[in-house]
Order: sequence, then C-alpha cells, then structure tokens
Amino acid sequence: MISKMEHIAIIVTDMDHSIQYYSDMFGFKVRLRGFLYQEKQPSMEIELIRDIDPIGEYNKSGVVNHIAFTVDDINQTISHYEKKGIKFLSIQPQSTLEGGLMILFYGPNGELLQLIERVRN
Repeated sequence: MISKMEHIAIIVTDMDHSIQYYSDMFGFKVRLRGFLYQEKQPSMEIELIRDIDPIGEYNKSGVVNHIAFTVDDINQTISHYEKKGIKFLSIQPQSTLEGGLMILFYGPNGELLQLIERVRN
C-alpha cells in the first residue's frame, strides 16, 4: 500500500546549476547531492539525476508533465520571480478547476514548473 508521495525525478544537464537554481529560486535545501527538499515538507523531495546509464532508455521513458509549487499570493510571487529572471508562459495567472490561480514556466532543464494559489476557505 502507498503511504506517501516520495519524490519526483528530473534528468538534468548540469547538476550544480540545477541545485543552485532550485535552492536560490525556491529555497530548497540539499539533503544529499541531487536530493532537494523544502523545510515545510521534508518528506517530499525532488531528485536530480545526471550521468545515468540509459538502461532501457530510462532517461527517456519517464513522463512528468509538471511540478507544482503552492504559493500564498500568486501575483506577489510572480512579481518576485520575474525580478529574478523567470519568464512565465502567460501574461497573467489562469484559473484552476478548483477556482484557484496558476501560472507555468520552465526550469533550467526544460522541466515544466507551476505556481499555484489554492482557494482560501
């Protein structure tokens, strides 16, 4: 039985640059080289993979559509990250099915990333 979400793996072209990007942009901490976590949710990690053997085309077989990060105020967050050089894929946030807001952008390895502001109850 599944007890929790463990991690998301991203194939990267430059390990040091990717670690720096996720650390500087989003405040991720390094647990072990290539394993990053957020202090508020340490049990969910991003695994960065570099220089793997293409066993069974391992590096081409996994499909991850995007990684989403929850934010408190999406407009304030967009402004913050635009100043750091992030180029968003739309001019303004889009509505989610739940009535929240979201916006997409690409990470340093072409991975699709999303900021999402949940509906406040």
